[in-house]
Amino acid sequence: MRAPDPPFTSALSRREAIFVLAYLPVHLFVLQLVCGLLMARGYLSQAVLNFLYYAVGAVYMVVFAFRFLRRDYDPLADHPFTCLRTVVRCILLLYVCDTLLVVLFEYLLPQTQSPNDEALQTVVLQNAGIMRAELVYLTPIVEEMLFRAGIFGLLRRRNRPAAYLVSALCFSLYHVVPYAVQEPVYWVFLVQYIPVSLLLARCYERCNTIWASIFFHAAVNAVAVSVILL
Repeated sequence: MRAPDPPFTSALSRREAIFVLAYLPVHLFVLQLVCGLLMARGYLSQAVLNFLYYAVGAVYMVVFAFRFLRRDYDPLADHPFTCLRTVVRCILLLYVCDTLLVVLFEYLLPQTQSPNDEALQTVVLQNAGIMRAELVYLTPIVEEMLFRAGIFGLLRRRNRPAAYLVSALCFSLYHVVPYAVQEPVYWVFLVQYIPVSLLLARCYERCNTIWASIFFHAAVNAVAVSVILL
């Protein structure tokens, strides 16, 4: 019989939550607009802009949510092997889900590739070093703080199913909307991000520390970069 989940106590303070959620529109709109203008003028490459985009977010989170990150390190330090087992199980389950989705998409849309995956492959092959640093060290911090600590964590206090649903939907839309607004067929790829969204939230909840989902996210990205380079 599996042991019950530990109490979920990971939570941003009111001040931390304000700062974290205030960054969401900046990340989604302001910085993307700035990066788009810089790239259109040819000032910086796509890889460098991606790195800077997430570097700004990572520094912001460390500065304004440092106490939360420090508090959430304690459950990880207290139960490292439990967290490791949870992360490994979630990763294995994710690859099972992803394999099933690949088969499904190849059957339904044999000539269509996920636009986010295609764009990622292109940029990684152009500058593997910068993209590896961004995807493994910066992206997990920013996205886990926004979508798991921010959206999931705050909703989890009030309604657990809603926390899973809303955080998964927001995370999926974040990866698909830039492409789907131009080509409606790409909306179907929302389904691609549902399993990883739910498993990241589950990993966070089960381990009671945002660091678990950050490490999970980083491991998945590291494997993705290695596969592209191979």
